[in-house]
Amino acid sequence: MPDVVAHGRTPKLFACAYCHLPNGTGRPENATLAGLPKSYIIAELEAFRTSTRRSALPGYVPGNSMHTVAENATLADVESAAQYFSRLKTKPRVRVIEAGRIPLMRQAGFVYARVPGKGTEPIGNRIVEGPPDFERHELRDDAITYVAYVPPGTIKRGRSIATTGADGPTTACVTCHGAKLLGAGVIPPLAGRYPTYIVRQLVAFKTGARSTASSQPMKAVVARLSVDDMISVAAYAGSLAATRR
Repeated sequence: MPDVVAHGRTPKLFACAYCHLPNGTGRPENATLAGLPKSYIIAELEAFRTSTRRSALPGYVPGNSMHTVAENATLADVESAAQYFSRLKTKPRVRVIEAGRIPLMRQAGFVYARVPGKGTEPIGNRIVEGPPDFERHELRDDAITYVAYVPPGTIKRGRSIATTGADGPTTACVTCHGAKLLGAGVIPPLAGRYPTYIVRQLVAFKTGARSTASSQPMKAVVARLSVDDMISVAAYAGSLAATRR
């Protein structure tokens, strides 16, 4: 593991593994890096550095912290980190569950945590994603399988959008990301990704927060997607078992 991944560099270069974990699987509040193409990782760090990739929510700390990282990383840091993560195998760590009612939850950091013994609540039109054991999440246990609750019928709706374009609202996701959403070349995989992460990126494309040249094709894709559509696509993609890369 490169030193920049394991330890970073004080005072402003956080260790990559602190957020994205040593195995590169990340957590719902950030990206899974394991198995992404090296060139893609390098390009996205440059996008963070130039602010052509931003969070759609200005105060979103996990996304905003990447600007500081990118601004303080050397070319050698970026090269070694990208090479390290690109060589790792993808290990999906989310289970997508459809439910009209879910355990009562509280916001805890950037995920949801169950409130023990407090009954249930309606899910509404949300994705409610979090760890089964919040303490393990706080300890950055990289063996956790997170749970993402989604409304009933969401996965089926998402499959339709992803594979056929949902009768016209958008281009089918499989057109670029592959039949099983496993990615193609420098186009990243979606299968097995954290659903909340996918939704945040779709919103960022739609609002222009992600505005690199390579992101331009996504603008037309998201233009006619509603938030419910985004939730459905993300739930379907997250429900797929990613093939180890």
